[in-house]
Amino acid sequence: MDRLVARLNIEHYRKALAAETDDVKRQTLRRLLTEEEAILAALEAPDKDRKERL
Repeated sequence: MDRLVARLNIEHYRKALAAETDDVKRQTLRRLLTEEEAILAALEAPDKDRKERL
């Protein structure tokens, strides 16, 4: 469930970033997008490690 939320947030931030013209808002969206991508990477890391061991 957490991964789904992270993916949906990433999609939302990417769409919002593509439509936003205000530089301050774009900077905030970039930061939020980067944070959410890091969260998703952390959530998926244990799965990759487990698959590599199998």
